[in-house]
Amino acid sequence: MSKIVVGLSGGVDSSVTAHLLKAQGHEVHGVFMQNWEDDNNDEYCSIKEDSMDAIAVADLLGIDIELVNFASEYKDRVFAYFLAEYQAGRTPNPDILCNSEIKFKCFLDYAIALGGAKMATGHYCGNRVRPDGRTELIRAKDQSKDQTYFLYRLSQAQVSQAVFPLGGLLKSEVRTIAEQIQLPNAKKKDSTGICFIGERPFREFLNRYLPTKPGRMVTPEGRVMGEHMGLMFYTLGQRQGLGIGGDKSGSGEPWFVAAKDMASNELIVVQGHDHPLLLKSTLVAQDCSWILGEAPAPGRYTAKTRYRQQDAACELVDLGEGRCELKFTDPQWAVTPGQSMVLYDGEACLGGGIIL
Repeated sequence: MSKIVVGLSGGVDSSVTAHLLKAQGHEVHGVFMQNWEDDNNDEYCSIKEDSMDAIAVADLLGIDIELVNFASEYKDRVFAYFLAEYQAGRTPNPDILCNSEIKFKCFLDYAIALGGAKMATGHYCGNRVRPDGRTELIRAKDQSKDQTYFLYRLSQAQVSQAVFPLGGLLKSEVRTIAEQIQLPNAKKKDSTGICFIGERPFREFLNRYLPTKPGRMVTPEGRVMGEHMGLMFYTLGQRQGLGIGGDKSGSGEPWFVAAKDMASNELIVVQGHDHPLLLKSTLVAQDCSWILGEAPAPGRYTAKTRYRQQDAACELVDLGEGRCELKFTDPQWAVTPGQSMVLYDGEACLGGGIIL
């Protein structure tokens, strides 16, 4: 059996991953990554607790573990992009970039330097070799936990050198295994929030790094409905936190963010979930990344424009120069610039791009 380097986060998924690989007879080596250190002692950042959990798991499993610091790389490759996108009025997904730039680049390079034949993570997904020798990324058995959406930017080199032991398991089965082998973190809650930064008051956090510029909140017709706290704090389709009651128009319908006018610093709001400005039949994506190394042939596929949604039938048109267009069978709700569209062919994740 080969040496496999596992990213141990301190959570139950990566811990069970390490156990399963060791049970298969592999030489398993754990690595805990610290990728954030600006305020790692506050109540929202659990690096100390997570690292202690990872060490306790490694001790129970009888495997070596080391702690590595990729905070500088994270700040340069992920967080700088995160801030720039918000400042430009878009809504980025830092977890996607964190996977491609940190977990499957910095960590993968580190794993190879340690002599690992493969790297492994606790992601819910799978990979398999096609007849043409290329490796494709496939959905997890547990559709409610499938994480291929967050991994669509992985390259052939990254996908082919990764091992995903949880791809064929349900989350409930992973919890059961953790309890059966008496992992110290068997009942630990799943992590949420921004990758490696944690779940924290978002406006307060963003305010530390970017200046606030309040402005008017208006309807498409120009009627002033209130004041926004800064365009960066809002995303398309947002309903909560607008401070506008349905009674202001008399209809009782809730208000939603429909657009941002960066030139006038105005937040465009509309009333009603199915307002035409919230529905899009087409989108254009840029900076496309395809797992097989080339754009899929134009044709019919399915796609997601956000993580928690059902696949939507669409037609792919390759626009060249890393851009593509999707034409949806049914209009999609709140398609958001800066977010990712991810394309699928059945259970295979093909890749995707950044929504313009």
